[in-house]
Amino acid sequence: MPVTQSLNSRRGTGNSGGELTEPPPARLAHMPARAKLERLLQVAQGHHKALILTHDNPDPDSLAAAVALAHLLERKAGLKAHIGYGGIIGRAENIAFVKVLRLPVSHVSTIDFDEYDLFGLVDTQPKVGNHSLPARLEAHLVVDHHPLRQESLEAPFADVGGDFGATSTMLVEYLRAARLEPSVEVATGLFYGIKADTRDLGRETTPTDVDSYLWLFPRMDKTLLAQIEHPELPARYFQLYHTAYERAKVYGTAIVTDLEEVYSPDMVAEVAERLMFLEGMKWSLAFGTYRNQLFLSLRVKDRRMNAGRLIREICEDYGGSSGGHGSMAGARLPLSGKLAQRKALKRELVAKFLEAFGVANERPVSLLYAQDS
Repeated sequence: MPVTQSLNSRRGTGNSGGELTEPPPARLAHMPARAKLERLLQVAQGHHKALILTHDNPDPDSLAAAVALAHLLERKAGLKAHIGYGGIIGRAENIAFVKVLRLPVSHVSTIDFDEYDLFGLVDTQPKVGNHSLPARLEAHLVVDHHPLRQESLEAPFADVGGDFGATSTMLVEYLRAARLEPSVEVATGLFYGIKADTRDLGRETTPTDVDSYLWLFPRMDKTLLAQIEHPELPARYFQLYHTAYERAKVYGTAIVTDLEEVYSPDMVAEVAERLMFLEGMKWSLAFGTYRNQLFLSLRVKDRRMNAGRLIREICEDYGGSSGGHGSMAGARLPLSGKLAQRKALKRELVAKFLEAFGVANERPVSLLYAQDS
């Protein structure tokens, strides 16, 4: 892999020469890729060692984009660059993604943040709360395809909120502007990142996503891709789906399930995605508990509703973090108190979502006893 994995490089010096004093462009997202690249390299100039962080419990899009950004900084800015993540990499496909492509990523628990003088956030934003950059540090680089949070514009380089279906697409744009050929591993990672986040180019896809996908196709390895997409699955994977289906309730055009305790937070999103395949569904909500936190995942087919906005409006009073965009969103809320209090919180949240879905008066039917339409 092109990204250097050694931590024996030169220590940073804090606020070094590359940090810009003038305000960043208000909407860097709408500038040409070449202009973005120039701005990125200008911000990186004078720094020595970069740490690129994904969102916690990272998915392939976040991981691939982070590796590509680190590769770009090493090749074009002359920095040492490393990739870190918080939470866990739990889904079988995501574990295979890191293993098969030999991605040089490290858990934040093994990272000394004081060794770095340039920080980047990929597929997340500073004030979202779903990343592991310490509050005492500020991000210099923010790259995210999700809707813009105004605080992100405080970063010297903030490419956020553009017309992209995946953050990996944004990194392909940078690589092409830099005339930098990705390695087979990086190309395969970016390809799968786009493929996974846009559901095979079928969800919230833009022409730029399609163009990037086609550019990567001859550069990626189909055998590696197959190993990622079709990994062996642990027994607990099937046990979790047993719980998901057994506890799922159908409310007219909405389906809701409580996964109880999950072995990996990203399984909540996978289940929410799977339940949307049920005939006639416009809404899917899955939630599960992991290490005293409640993880929620929402999927929406009704184009009149924005999943990201809805989940923020419902969850903002409960602390934690939330985010997303048109058809998919997620939230992470802190849990405290006894079991009865936690159950009451779940009931309260479900009631609010059902009201928003317009199905609050629908009689719930167990998925296992639901009739086909």
